[in-house]
Amino acid sequence: MRFGYVCISKKEPDIKKQIEDLRKFGVDEIYQDDISTKKTKRPEINRPELKKLFNVLHTGDILVIWKLDRLGRTVKQFLKLIEEFRKKGINLVSLNEQLDTTTNLGKYCIQKFCEIAQMERSVNAERMISGLDKAREVGKYVGRRPISSIIVNEAKEMYKTNEYTVKEIMEYTGMKRSTLYNYIRNDNGINGKKDNNPC
Repeated sequence: MRFGYVCISKKEPDIKKQIEDLRKFGVDEIYQDDISTKKTKRPEINRPELKKLFNVLHTGDILVIWKLDRLGRTVKQFLKLIEEFRKKGINLVSLNEQLDTTTNLGKYCIQKFCEIAQMERSVNAERMISGLDKAREVGKYVGRRPISSIIVNEAKEMYKTNEYTVKEIMEYTGMKRSTLYNYIRNDNGINGKKDNNPC
């Protein structure tokens, strides 16, 4: 099937032209969003119809849009959707850019888009690893600070006495509840012990 997607933006509030061109192309259904009212870091919040459409599309279907920027405000958003379409075997047609992934040229363009996305991820990963290495070199902790074995043992002993509540042990040692219970469960002397230390 051929599905159309249109959305309203501040630059182009009138979608009549978009719908008219999609109809001429021969789409079966059109999904429409209005993204002019608010901005958010999560585009799916104010693009509910695009999310619905993505769940409807199946392998072999064709998604027809008026312009490539209809799919996302940023290159990152656009490339993410392009990759998902490619994985699901969904073809994309953009009327203004004359991009059609049912053709060899269109497939080649999409492949290049995906390669750019992969390159961006690789560059970001290298930057993150480089940053972590530099942090270690200057003696900075990366991630959570390790808990002293002395504090761990003290927390276990407090728990064994049944004289302290879990909340009191947390406040005294600075541990989170999940961390405390992990140490308790891993201690063979306490494993399976009924929790008599209510919060």
